Amino acid sequence: MASNDPGFAVMPTAEDPTKGGIGKDSEAGDEQPVAPDQFDLKYETSKWEIWAYYSYYIGNNGLTLFNFAPTAFQNLLSEAAGDAGTLQFAGVNRTINSIVLVCNGISFAIQIVLFLIIGSYADFGHSRPNILIVLSIVAFAIGFGWMGVHTANKWHVAAGLYIVGLIAYQTTLTFWTAAFPGLARNTHQLRVKAEQYTAGKITRDQYDYADTLQRSRLSNMAFYIQSCGEIVILAVIVGVLYGVNVTASEANNNYGLSVLIAFATGVWLLLALPWFILEKRRPGQPLPPNMNIVVVGFWQLYRAITHIWRLKQSLVYLIGYFLLGDSLNTTVTVIATLQNEVVEYNTLTLTYLLLVGSPPCASSSIWKLEANALTFSDGWGMIGIWTQTFGFHHVWEFWVYQTFYGLFVCPWYSYSQIMISEVTPRGKEFLFFSLFSIIGKTSSFIGPLVSSAIIDASPHGNNSTPFYFLFGLSLLSAGLLVAFLDLKKSRAEQARFLRDEELVREKLKFEAGNGSLGS
Repeated sequence: MASNDPGFAVMPTAEDPTKGGIGKDSEAGDEQPVAPDQFDLKYETSKWEIWAYYSYYIGNNGLTLFNFAPTAFQNLLSEAAGDAGTLQFAGVNRTINSIVLVCNGISFAIQIVLFLIIGSYADFGHSRPNILIVLSIVAFAIGFGWMGVHTANKWHVAAGLYIVGLIAYQTTLTFWTAAFPGLARNTHQLRVKAEQYTAGKITRDQYDYADTLQRSRLSNMAFYIQSCGEIVILAVIVGVLYGVNVTASEANNNYGLSVLIAFATGVWLLLALPWFILEKRRPGQPLPPNMNIVVVGFWQLYRAITHIWRLKQSLVYLIGYFLLGDSLNTTVTVIATLQNEVVEYNTLTLTYLLLVGSPPCASSSIWKLEANALTFSDGWGMIGIWTQTFGFHHVWEFWVYQTFYGLFVCPWYSYSQIMISEVTPRGKEFLFFSLFSIIGKTSSFIGPLVSSAIIDASPHGNNSTPFYFLFGLSLLSAGLLVAFLDLKKSRAEQARFLRDEELVREKLKFEAGNGSLGS
């Protein structure tokens, strides 16, 4: 699968906009398991709306700004550097791979700031659909803009397109994903369950179970359909590349990279239109009194941090999520830069490699296996520091890696979000997902910057040296998650946490009652 972690959540589990609200009376609101829009027929999810939602994800598959744009950028850097292999960037003479990693880190650092400022629009108010449209237009512009950037003298422009393109890609996924809870909640099946619960015909657990099943079904279908759609797009791209004769010369290959970015962007634009038209603009959470849309994001993050200290297993997963996410995002970038070098930026070969990696991504795995698989990948790369025999130095290794990545590593992007829901107390989904989102963004910019510094500090600019850092990071995170994370203990902690919250609510009600009697 070409696309990576959306950053917010591939499989969000926030159940409704009334849960985890912020304000003095928010705790009482946590008891409400259904949202008001579930009882409004105009918000009921239609079959065509669901397919429009899938359609957007097929288009936003990452081929444009996450896969081929970085390749085009690195290719132009390589041509501009020539035999020297280095360029002046950000005041320092750096290797090509170091520049790519620095730009990657800068992009994620900017995303953190954006997430803190506009991230609340994903949960609160009515502006999320409009923000998604604006961000998508920016992404389309960047994608089509690559058509004019395919010569070495424009590598500075390519750096800007790369950084802004990654930001646009990640933020569009964030705001697209944020529509999912309302989409699943308003399906006919779940709306009926909400009515049955309100009427007392089913229990809270039965409602929550139906909610989980519905969200899982739609999320898994979105992930699977996106992977299958990507295969079709890649197959068409192969024909496009032959059409522009990318094997004829280096200039044709460079131009071919720009063409396929623009082509995939055009596909994304067409597949996004149904969602822009058919989405039913459901209301988000109402803003608490005396708070604006920016302040509420910081307050929500603060509340999540104060809650998680009372949930030790949730904190263990948060630390493991940070470490493994940092290692994973940086590992994928480092291996991609090595792959581009080894295949000499051959556009056809890179497309075939993505085709190999896409089908397995439609499968699933378990998180412990994925953590160990990442450690194995980093260990393999680390061996390549000392020898040229293997360690991501040969084309055959990348064929194996793409298959291995699809089977055992790629599913982490999806399954990690399920794990967040496992360690999140019921009714606190919005709070905890905001915390994990910002932690994910933070980890994504630290790793690339550290890896870039390691390359620059190595005697001969060895592009494999970041694997020292990445292997240790993966080993630490895998050990932490495997040895210390106990979901049974987590469920017990969550139950205790919710009981304590209930006692606090009862105490407040009692004090409020006594106060009114005294007055």
